[in-house]
Amino acid sequence: MKKYVVFHGSPRKRNTYHAIKIFLSELEKFNDVKITEFFFPKDLPVFCAGCTLCFSGFRDKCPNAAHSNPIVEAMLGADALIFATPHYGAGGVPGSLQSLFDHLGFLTLTVSPEAAMFKKKAFVLTTGAGSAGAKKHIKDFLIRCGINRVGSLGLRMLADKWDNMPGARQVKFERSLRAAAKKFYLVKKGRPYISAVVFFYAAKHIIMKRYVGEGNYPYDNWLAKGYFKKRPF
Repeated sequence: MKKYVVFHGSPRKRNTYHAIKIFLSELEKFNDVKITEFFFPKDLPVFCAGCTLCFSGFRDKCPNAAHSNPIVEAMLGADALIFATPHYGAGGVPGSLQSLFDHLGFLTLTVSPEAAMFKKKAFVLTTGAGSAGAKKHIKDFLIRCGINRVGSLGLRMLADKWDNMPGARQVKFERSLRAAAKKFYLVKKGRPYISAVVFFYAAKHIIMKRYVGEGNYPYDNWLAKGYFKKRPF
């Protein structure tokens, strides 16, 4: 079974929820997809405390570990990640979803990247007038974690409810969602984005060797994982 983990950026079950359910229903037609879902803020009801314990190699001691660790483990064990969120005017994504990214900062290429992340693909579905900004925000973060394929689709519905859209628009969006789901399922994982490769080597030769140094975290973590001799992708 292929493990797909879905992150819902809003607890509301309206436009975005309706759209992602169409997307997921198309994926489920392949019969070898297992879907795990997280809803925010319900599954991560606390903000990052800024304690930097995860940046020091003590993720299990994070004051919010009871909420964040199950999410991290699900991510690391997944074949694919899917993010579905409405666009929020102030910061692009809801604060609860940004809180997730704050909790995952230690996974970025300039801190403690995980080899498992380089083997995953991801998809970002956004709704709302500014969906392009929300897509970019999420995609940029995922690439900085090593994800090597990030598909996306932004829907500017211009309606507060799916059923309030003209019928032709509903049909158009449903076709787009189903086509995107098929493409995402079939797309092969490949090499990381060029920007991710640049981040990795910059971290290796500048941040780790010049500023962190042996005997300190995360240098020692990179050393233990063999990143100085062999790249994880």
